[in-house]
Amino acid sequence: MREGLLRRGLRLEYLTLSWNVVGVVVLALTAAASGSVALAGFGVDSLIEIVASSVVVWELRGEEGSRRERIALRIIAVAFGVLALYIAMQATVTLAGGARPHRSTLGVAWLAVTVAAMWLLAYGKHRTGDALQNRVLMTEARVTVIDGALAATVLVGVALNAALGWWWADPLSSLVILVYGVREARHAWGEAA
Repeated sequence: MREGLLRRGLRLEYLTLSWNVVGVVVLALTAAASGSVALAGFGVDSLIEIVASSVVVWELRGEEGSRRERIALRIIAVAFGVLALYIAMQATVTLAGGARPHRSTLGVAWLAVTVAAMWLLAYGKHRTGDALQNRVLMTEARVTVIDGALAATVLVGVALNAALGWWWADPLSSLVILVYGVREARHAWGEAA
């Protein structure tokens, strides 16, 4: 039973990794083409999700009860701290400079599909982590749920810019990622203590 759950947890992480690798490319291209801070920030979030999923794969493949859990949680915490710092700097520069991002139809489409994908993956990770009593997988499931919520928030900002020309909605929506990054960094660090 435990081996089957471990295999399911690994499959879910590999699916998350694959999704986010494609997402980083799509988001980098759309952010560069449109000048969107929100799309760039979500791309960085996708990179952090890749790190988090890689750490979970590493932890799940280790020995039960090893130090890997604490190390994995600390790595995830630091990654989210870096995300928060990046978003704070980028949103400040964009809002202060009044840079106006262009429309991004591909960005809107990718974000919409990502919302559903992340919530489905998070559900599977949570169930599997709970059955395994694995704190790292459960923490990463929370990260994935929030990743879906972030995609929804960024989608709103990017869509408002595209539909109504509200350029400021794009960098403002990225600030939600800032709050999330700080919160998740603190949570993961606390879990590692």
